[in-house]
Amino acid sequence: MQLPFLQDKKEIKEEVALETGFGRETGLNHLLKYNKEPFHIQHALTVEGVMRYFAETLGYGEDADFWAMVGLLHDIDYGQYPEQHCRKAPELLREIGAGEEFIHAVVSHGYGICADVAPEHEMERVLFAVDELTGLIGAAVKMRPSQSASDLEVPSLKKKYKDKKFAAGCSREVIARGAEMLGWDLDTLFEKTILAMRACEKPVAEEFARLMENTGA
Repeated sequence: MQLPFLQDKKEIKEEVALETGFGRETGLNHLLKYNKEPFHIQHALTVEGVMRYFAETLGYGEDADFWAMVGLLHDIDYGQYPEQHCRKAPELLREIGAGEEFIHAVVSHGYGICADVAPEHEMERVLFAVDELTGLIGAAVKMRPSQSASDLEVPSLKKKYKDKKFAAGCSREVIARGAEMLGWDLDTLFEKTILAMRACEKPVAEEFARLMENTGA
């Protein structure tokens, strides 16, 4: 039987907003406790913003905080326990009172890579799809004179996607599987994720700069 928290909203008539079990300050502090590398922190903030955008645009606005926090903490264990990625996460997340639905969502982004928990809710499928893609878009942005996603278009991103030597660490297979899970073609996934990164680009940059200043990084 599928648990209520894993049912897509469209499949049920009534649904209580998902709860993380903790606030953003707690979540952010926990991220910084286990992740010191600036790249990992910036990635976490980016995925947080992208997940919030998708929640709001896909009709899950009441759960936007939950989606965003899953994005922020999806790599909670990677900084200190990369060899146990997605396997150490449940233990670390329980330290701050995360519920099983939250843990399931985080772990599922490693499905078929470092975990056997499959993405079931649309939120989890979105996270699976955009995790690697945000990295590819971020790398593409750094190559642009504007240093911004504001003028990045799908055709340009597709060229980078097809060039396997570009941002080679961003798995094209995972991105393609994510699009398939969502029932989207790649162009749709690319367009939506570019729009998400445009929307969160400025606040992410501002918070990242503040965090780096405070930590002396």
